[in-house]
Amino acid sequence: MDRPVKAEIESLRRELERAGYEYYVLDSPTMSDYDYDHKLRRLEELEAAYPEHVTPDSPTQRVGGQVLDGFQEVRHEVPLESLQDVFSMEELEGFDQRVRDAVGATEYTVEPKVDGLSVALEYRDGLFIRGATRGDGTVGEDVTENLRTIKSIPLRLPEAVPRLIVRGEVFMPRTVFARLNEQREQNGEPLFANPRNAAAGSLRQLDPKVAAERQLDIVLFNVQLVEGKSFTNHSESLEFLRAMHFKVIPYILCRDIEQIEAQVETIGKDKTAYAYDIDGAVVKVDRLAERSALGSTAKFPRWAAAFKYPPEQKESQVLDIVIQVGRTGVLTPKASLSPVRLAGTTVTSASLHNQDYIMEKDIRIGDTVLVQKAGEIIPEVVRVVPEKRPPDTEPYRFPEACPVCGAPVSRDEDGAAIRCTGAECPAQLLRNLTHFASRDAMDIEGLGPSLVENLVKAGMVKAPGDLYSLKSEEVAQLERMGQKSADNLIAAIERSKKNDLSRLLFAFGIRQVGQKAAKVLAAHFGSLDALCAATVEELTSVEDIGSITADSLFQWLHSSQAQHLIHVLKEAGVNMTSAVRPAGEQPLAGKTFVLTGTLESYSRTEAGARIEALGGKVSSSVSKKTSYVVAGAEAGSKLTKAQALGVPVLSEEDFLALLRAEGGENGP
Repeated sequence: MDRPVKAEIESLRRELERAGYEYYVLDSPTMSDYDYDHKLRRLEELEAAYPEHVTPDSPTQRVGGQVLDGFQEVRHEVPLESLQDVFSMEELEGFDQRVRDAVGATEYTVEPKVDGLSVALEYRDGLFIRGATRGDGTVGEDVTENLRTIKSIPLRLPEAVPRLIVRGEVFMPRTVFARLNEQREQNGEPLFANPRNAAAGSLRQLDPKVAAERQLDIVLFNVQLVEGKSFTNHSESLEFLRAMHFKVIPYILCRDIEQIEAQVETIGKDKTAYAYDIDGAVVKVDRLAERSALGSTAKFPRWAAAFKYPPEQKESQVLDIVIQVGRTGVLTPKASLSPVRLAGTTVTSASLHNQDYIMEKDIRIGDTVLVQKAGEIIPEVVRVVPEKRPPDTEPYRFPEACPVCGAPVSRDEDGAAIRCTGAECPAQLLRNLTHFASRDAMDIEGLGPSLVENLVKAGMVKAPGDLYSLKSEEVAQLERMGQKSADNLIAAIERSKKNDLSRLLFAFGIRQVGQKAAKVLAAHFGSLDALCAATVEELTSVEDIGSITADSLFQWLHSSQAQHLIHVLKEAGVNMTSAVRPAGEQPLAGKTFVLTGTLESYSRTEAGARIEALGGKVSSSVSKKTSYVVAGAEAGSKLTKAQALGVPVLSEEDFLALLRAEGGENGP
């Protein structure tokens, strides 16, 4: 390896490490996002060319782990103790008196108590080698790969400390939590109750890439073990952690109970000013020798206490219950409230989640209710104040029709969600269009979420069928489009008309009808007309189609909005038949193909469709069970593996000949 190249790699790593520290820890970036992305890409290119020089602490290795089968147990060398809670100033004064009786006058640190997930990080010779959850304090789980995705955790310390174990709290920033729940609500997924639950669920994802998407953060609050260093005070150790480029918990030194109580009150008043949720304030003896003298009980250290703040609750009146329809058609009730000040903001509404929630709490329009903020963020109704209920109130009734489009609503068989069944409901338009155009559905290249949103905002598309009447010159006027991009989009839409019926069925987004069910139904009935004419009994007689799927499909196909959509698509020339042969006429049944390299005759998606039409299966990885590897130009490691395993390899010419022989080659 040339010395200049090695020097460039090392220089890029140092620059990127410094930039990450300034951005994620100091919150004071000096490098622009553009420069950071440019340098990171250059480093990725160099490491790809010289893989033997990739190191675990490189900025490129933040999300490099494989999907895990499970988490290994880790026994903590130094136990991660929990703290004794106190709930009043009197109890806090009692804690202080016990400490002073034992060790005399002393100083304390007072810190906010982060409501997250406690972890231990281990470093050897300055390199991050392992991270584990607290678990029961003695045994936790190895979540190293997920912790690597947290960009405020240094993978290499500025000083090669022989050995260091530190403790911190992983959290999800408030802004990230709000955005994540908004996305989950739009997608019809269950909401996280609070940032702590969201952080815990994210840190225990088996796929590190999912954890990375959740944008977790961490704040350090203790040195568990250190070699080559010694400290007199806890505050001194925190400053050491700061020097090691960790994000460290803010703290104040207090000399007496009056100062402690004043700081506890200040933290409580400023709860919403932190980037993370806090559920209390932690009071710790600062001098480490005094901590050793005080020791611990069987459960808690005697040198620390956690003051817990009670949730702020206030009364408000339910002025109305409004139904909102999400992108997946879920009807979500929301209470309109008389304004009330909670946790630093004015609250005028609260989610009521679903029909069951309303019935369980018996919430009615006109009721006086007790309101609080779950996790200091999301307003929620705690309970009704029955003695203040007006005499003329009535139990709330959920609507039987969608308030947006008027289509009937139905309840999920496996949950409490009630959904609009409309195929062209405006409330679901963005989600429906994005799904309709997605790769596994109609595969309209270039029609992603941002362009879908622009088309809807411009009023060009009000239902999926409108895509097929778009004009290139009109689309070209949209922001960030231009004539060439518009022409490419129209061409992609035109190509999608030739897709197999199975893709169209999946594109409709019918509840319970996924890719597999769509392929089974398309192969069995052969055409959309035949499918529409089928009874529920005929649908359930199809292999792998159960009664729930059959009912959902039948209701959807016979709704007025679906009938209109199908009519529009027929008029536009969209294919509504299947090229897939019935089960008894599938010559490639039981055969598994792997595609690698570039084919001239087909795209990979088209080649896969040809294989599946003849009953074959397409896989992304080569194994001894693979029947054939189809190798196009510039075939890579899959070809090498196939040759090593003795798997038959087909050239593009061989592949086309096989399709012709089996009746599956109709031209690209």
